[in-house]
Amino acid sequence: MASPARINGHPIHPILVAFPIGLWVFSLVCDVVYIMGWGGSIWNDVAFYSMAGGIVGALLAAAPGLIDLISISDPKVKSIGIRHMTINLIIVALFAFNLWLRMGSAPGSQVPMALSVLGVVLLGVSGWLGGEMVFKHAVGVEPQPDARQEGRDARAV
Repeated sequence: MASPARINGHPIHPILVAFPIGLWVFSLVCDVVYIMGWGGSIWNDVAFYSMAGGIVGALLAAAPGLIDLISISDPKVKSIGIRHMTINLIIVALFAFNLWLRMGSAPGSQVPMALSVLGVVLLGVSGWLGGEMVFKHAVGVEPQPDARQEGRDARAV
């Protein structure tokens, strides 16, 4: 099933999700660098702004994802999509709360760090579900002609 939210045949949602995923994972890496003492306080600031950028990126990726979800007709696949979306909304709320906590917390506080770890773990679960929709159920994949049939047609000419 081809994605209705696409540019020149390429689905938009998987293009955009790379940004929040990368930014949130990088935010956690920055936290670890800061807590381990491998750098100065700049790492705490970079973690904060990476997290904020991830939230913005996730909200941008949500619109084409919702368009794709609405277009799914298979109830089993739609159920997977709804779980994927629900986990993603929880992740965005988790990181938004985390960002808010960091505004009033001391750098390197344990609760924001734990929330970041939880958020990244949930990203893995959500990514698994997204991959299941794409790789097992071909959501967002442009249907291709059967290569074996094309080979037979070419030999017949």
